[in-house]
Amino acid sequence: MSRTTTTATRKALRTLTQSSRPQLISSSSSIHKCRKLHNHAHAAAPQQEPECPERLLKTQLRAFFREMAQPVAVVTSWMPSKSSNTRHEGSLTRNTQAPAFVHHTQPVSKFHGATLSSFASIAMDPYPLVSFALRVPSRMATTLSSLPKSSSSHLVINLLSAGQADAAIKFSRPDLHPEPFREGGGVKYRLTEDELPVLDGVLGAMSCQLVAGPIPLHDLGALGNAWGPDSSSLAGGACHTSPQLEDGEVASELFIARVTRIEALADTTTDERTLNSPLLYYRRKYTSCADS
Repeated sequence: MSRTTTTATRKALRTLTQSSRPQLISSSSSIHKCRKLHNHAHAAAPQQEPECPERLLKTQLRAFFREMAQPVAVVTSWMPSKSSNTRHEGSLTRNTQAPAFVHHTQPVSKFHGATLSSFASIAMDPYPLVSFALRVPSRMATTLSSLPKSSSSHLVINLLSAGQADAAIKFSRPDLHPEPFREGGGVKYRLTEDELPVLDGVLGAMSCQLVAGPIPLHDLGALGNAWGPDSSSLAGGACHTSPQLEDGEVASELFIARVTRIEALADTTTDERTLNSPLLYYRRKYTSCADS
């Protein structure tokens, strides 16, 4: 082979090697870049923090109670006039230490109602007692706290029948239905001898008299006072804490009332299931035994 041919061959091989080298470098650079992007994405991915025990407990508790069908009741009473804000000795008022009593200098004006999610019978002897809780602030809680102590009845508990889901919604959404007794012809009712409204078509109704002022359920310290000053009792322990409510949480007050009179009972002579079956709240919707 001649020297010229050998030199030409060497040049061709050198050219071929140089042309393939950038591709190898480029390929290696791409792999390195991909690894950097993967590591960056892995480092930037937010790590989910464990849910705090109290919040987890509330989540689980809500899921627990969703599996319990609850009867639906509506409490009805008077609504004090907007101009009547003066309170004096003689009627129920809120107090976190002990219930006090004041009375209105101006008469009440209209009716009001609220759907209850926690109505229960708590005693039969020696006095028939019922209880329910209301969110605060709310018009109904303010109303019941403002009624004169001397009234023979302060409110009516209406147990809704299976066909009254619309009434339950109206009395549970004051933002959409601020005056359910008036708007659109209003919810139908009749008056008791104390001039309190009993809703038409209910499964049952009872007149009640509040036995004391509301009990603040958001203040365990106030509840602990009922145990006395003994340091060995619950009042001397951790009950003297009133936690701050977080966003989305609501405070409630407990009302205890004595049943004074039965105003309505279910009609057991009819076979109409929507009239003699209760309205139930189950898994976040209204239903009834009649639907089964």
